[in-house]
Amino acid sequence: MKRLLVILTAAPLLLLQAEPTAVLGKIGEIELTTDELRETLAGLERSQSAQLSRDPAALDPYARALLLQRLVLKQATDKQWDQEPAVIAKLVRARETALTESYLTAASAPPPDYPTDAELKDAYEKNQAALRVPQSFLLAQVYLADARPPGSPALPRVAAVSKQLKAKKAAFAAIAKASSDDAATAANGGVIGWLAEPQIQPEIRACLPKLTLGEVSEPIRLADGWHILKVLDIRAAHTPTFEQVHSQLRSRLRDERARTNRQEFLAKLLKDHPLAINEIELSKVSQGTAK
Repeated sequence: MKRLLVILTAAPLLLLQAEPTAVLGKIGEIELTTDELRETLAGLERSQSAQLSRDPAALDPYARALLLQRLVLKQATDKQWDQEPAVIAKLVRARETALTESYLTAASAPPPDYPTDAELKDAYEKNQAALRVPQSFLLAQVYLADARPPGSPALPRVAAVSKQLKAKKAAFAAIAKASSDDAATAANGGVIGWLAEPQIQPEIRACLPKLTLGEVSEPIRLADGWHILKVLDIRAAHTPTFEQVHSQLRSRLRDERARTNRQEFLAKLLKDHPLAINEIELSKVSQGTAK
């Protein structure tokens, strides 16, 4: 794939700390400055903006996509595509939608000081069960594809790989790279990553309590093939402290209050401005569309 974007630094995380006028990247003659990226992020939903700002790995492709979008936009405006009647109608609707949503978001926003520390602590005490983090496992696997129906006897390859993995001083990562049919985990030495119990398929979850750290499982048959697992680490179920979930809980409470405020705002609008639809005319529109 051709690299459409020339990134002027190899450290995306530092880009947001550059001088306001610094050129972050370019595509052809089109440039994107650090300030412009900041402004674009500020216009996103708060959760999306926060996630991108914290994650350089996600921010880099976002900046690339933004530059590519600007290139397409330039070509469209050069060809006066925005003057096409159908496009004008779409732009009007898009403007109306964006303006309405922006106004509703502002009208529904909770007060800046909501929730108070007392309200946060009360929510924490009442929601400890929901905040509890289940037991989780750091797993690695060797996956061996098998298109035959479940219940079919294991292929000779499955037994051979299983024997390799159970040999004394077997190098699980090397065997996974050489034998696993899952390219993504094979490239990482078989490591899947951390999975909470509810995320793990029942057949695999059932065998995990029988495994000690570093132990390799017997081959487990699932619909897609055979999975041979190794438990690399275990985190016990726990309830995070108030300090650990303070920011997350505050955001959740503010989001919940904003949704309630929006519903109440719209309900008041409807009460003050009764809505009526001419069903006969509406049916004519429906019939016309059907044709």
